[in-house]
Amino acid sequence: MTRKPISVTRPVEQAIDRVKQLLFRPFDAGKWFAIGFCAWLAYLGQGGGYSAHVPGKNYGHGASLRQVIERARDYVENNLYWIVPVGISVIALGLILGVVLMWLRSRGEFMFLNCVARNTAEVTAPWREFRREGNSLFCFRLVLLLVAIVTTWPVLIVCGIRLYRMYVDGDWTAQGILQCIGLGLALVFVGVVLVIIAKLTSDFVVPIMFLRRKRCTEAWKEFGGLLKAGPWEFVVYLLFQIVLAIAVFAVLLVAVLVTCCIAGCLFALPYIGTVLLLPVLVFRRAYSLHYLAEYGPEFDVFAPPPVPPGPPIQQGSAS
Repeated sequence: MTRKPISVTRPVEQAIDRVKQLLFRPFDAGKWFAIGFCAWLAYLGQGGGYSAHVPGKNYGHGASLRQVIERARDYVENNLYWIVPVGISVIALGLILGVVLMWLRSRGEFMFLNCVARNTAEVTAPWREFRREGNSLFCFRLVLLLVAIVTTWPVLIVCGIRLYRMYVDGDWTAQGILQCIGLGLALVFVGVVLVIIAKLTSDFVVPIMFLRRKRCTEAWKEFGGLLKAGPWEFVVYLLFQIVLAIAVFAVLLVAVLVTCCIAGCLFALPYIGTVLLLPVLVFRRAYSLHYLAEYGPEFDVFAPPPVPPGPPIQQGSAS
């Protein structure tokens, strides 16, 4: 059987229909809040906040940036006895909190996918059912985080020290500037690669784990076959994701402006913002699932699971 051409636009209508079916046919507030909790876990620690501009402090009349840096350096040197342990403690607590949120997000992602794929609002059952897959996804993301730290932090430190030295010495050489630019471009490249890996993992590898009950590395091997067979199809997919993100941002921006920023304040609230944005989140999740289903029925998470064969019927003896 010849497979239909892969399309990035066809899943848009399918995802919208999925949103209607899951959230509005019929509308059930209890179901909405339960799915919202799963979505909140799936996106825990990602976005949802709005940053405000904080005016800079006035360091006195005619104070130059060099003087500010020198004052800060003197302050740090005179207070290293408490700055170092406090800094280490803050970094350690931040890393621990980030790891815990990553674990919860990995488990919640399967809960939210289960809601979208099976049109259900279960919470505890998928938490237990996909424990193995969620933990495997967490381990994969933890390794990815360690790779990101190892590859980016040394470059950031070297680049920062280089810029600081050039500024303090007043020696802005072309060689030093080009080195910093090269390091910056390397950081951008590494960041883009890591973001793409994380995006493909959430959009396609997680559904394969959901279908096959495989570990993350095993699901990546299966997805790697699809990626190798049609890499440009996934390039188009990623580019279209940017278009969808811009369109969604425009809609949300209009909602914020029309409500005089009231909607923006509500969107920023933990859990409540997720519940209000649930149609957008369901659309995003359903879109990638419908796109993956175009590669064959074996990748369709919406298909009903096969019914296990019942016990053989024993024929009674003829009377």
